[in-house]
Amino acid sequence: MELKPWLKNYQLGVPATVDLTQYNSIPELLEECFVNYKDNPCFYNMGTTFTFGKIDLLSRKFASFLQHKLGMRPGDRIALMMPNILQYPVCVYGALRAGMTVVNVNPLYTARELEHQLCDSGATAIVIFANSASTLQKIVAQTKIRHIVVTEIGDLLKFPKNLVVNFVLKKVKKLVPDFSLPQSFQLKHVLASGDENKFNRPELTRDNLAFLQYTGGTTGVAKGAELTHANILANILQARAWLTPYITLGKEIIITPLPLYHIFSLTANCFIYCSVGSLNVLITNPKDIPAFIKELKNWKFTAITAVNTLFNALLNNPEFAKLDFSELKTSLGGGMAVLRPVAEKWKAITGKPLIEAYGLTETSPAVCINPLNIKDYNGFIGLPLPSTDVAIKDDDGNNVGFDVVGEICIQGPQVMRGYYNRQDETDKVMTPDNYFRTGDLGFMTQDGFVKIVDRKKDMILVSGFNVYPNEIEDVVMTHLKVFECAAIGVPDEKSNEAVKIFIVKKDDSLTSEEIIKFCRESLTSYKIPRHVEFRSDLPKSNVGKILRKDLRSK
Repeated sequence: MELKPWLKNYQLGVPATVDLTQYNSIPELLEECFVNYKDNPCFYNMGTTFTFGKIDLLSRKFASFLQHKLGMRPGDRIALMMPNILQYPVCVYGALRAGMTVVNVNPLYTARELEHQLCDSGATAIVIFANSASTLQKIVAQTKIRHIVVTEIGDLLKFPKNLVVNFVLKKVKKLVPDFSLPQSFQLKHVLASGDENKFNRPELTRDNLAFLQYTGGTTGVAKGAELTHANILANILQARAWLTPYITLGKEIIITPLPLYHIFSLTANCFIYCSVGSLNVLITNPKDIPAFIKELKNWKFTAITAVNTLFNALLNNPEFAKLDFSELKTSLGGGMAVLRPVAEKWKAITGKPLIEAYGLTETSPAVCINPLNIKDYNGFIGLPLPSTDVAIKDDDGNNVGFDVVGEICIQGPQVMRGYYNRQDETDKVMTPDNYFRTGDLGFMTQDGFVKIVDRKKDMILVSGFNVYPNEIEDVVMTHLKVFECAAIGVPDEKSNEAVKIFIVKKDDSLTSEEIIKFCRESLTSYKIPRHVEFRSDLPKSNVGKILRKDLRSK
């Protein structure tokens, strides 16, 4: 296949398109991996490692349980509400093998948020970790949930650590509130007594719905993006084509701190890296940076995926610089903009570049990735993946020229089928020529590189000039006394809006006057923050993305 012109110059071995007919379903790809890498380590968590063969066995047991004990049929919706523990890949692979549609749920949801997602998706079963079970108890009667499977974090760990972990979480740290869910099943009993031989593999096609993956609700009520087997498979194959020239099949070790229920980690770590025989090191609580780094000391890891805030938190702990980075090949940032100061510090400490990628829930998620052979951070989100067309359009849907800012629009096999039961919302994000409107502003160079300027809704209008928060944040983050920051627009009588910057200090001596003076050195006058507010922390999503909308609402 002919390479796109820009790929010839940047990343040899990556095709312009991928063969999307290689697999009929996600389970078909998974089962190939289970055979090819049977004895290889697949997932590790808290001292316990499962091989591909073990995951194969346990996921078949779970699939058999869904089919024969619960009587669920292909297409039925099953919610999974767990952090990064071994139970998650067992259940997500098992549910997909049984033909279910998986509804991923954030374990930190409130009762209101959980009720909305379960009711909206029509889920009839849920696997939930015990720490969140009391939340389910409050609203389960208002949902269609008929089957409940409960698991404790330590259930699949080796003896006696399984008992110790569960005891400490429940009795010492008091992290498992009392709950009553009569008729619920215990996942450890399901897997211990399940009969994998009763599993009947259903006939699935690429058109079957694999996930109802809910957006964060940044523009209103959370919506379920319908991701088919074809969508996820396409993204696996697209990213795998990008990755394989630079890895050794069956030998990679990827650090997985972002939750697998989030689309970035779900596709990149749980599927793509597994499809090349890699070991996923699951980090259950990445917010505990000292414990996270302590775990990293055990591994000569070759890859890590995270968001900018998590990379930044690691870099600001002195123990991180003492780790062994000799085998590190790929450090991939997504989910939010990677800021230059963080990327440059990452390169200085690890010796390897921090590569930015771009995607959305609605695109399964990957759209653009930087070439894996780049040497330094370049400020771009990369080149379009194989079989992906990126168009930059104006408000009327017309394509703009190179280096002209417009809305980034996507066409490709990874683009969702639509929002579940929300045709009106689907129509809003699709152009007449069938491109998905991302809501992100950016431009493309003649070499094919795409740069995000900012979210369209986050743009600040100062006296008729467009100001992009990412640019302000990029500058402020270079100040040595700043740990984190976020910029928003606030009403202003003279200029319509003015820039306000929220800052978490690294040094208590930092003042607002110091920040404004610092910004004058790098920003034109209308971009300089008029307001500076110091905070002890900034609101973040479940993966650590700073939520500007929450700052605007207060």
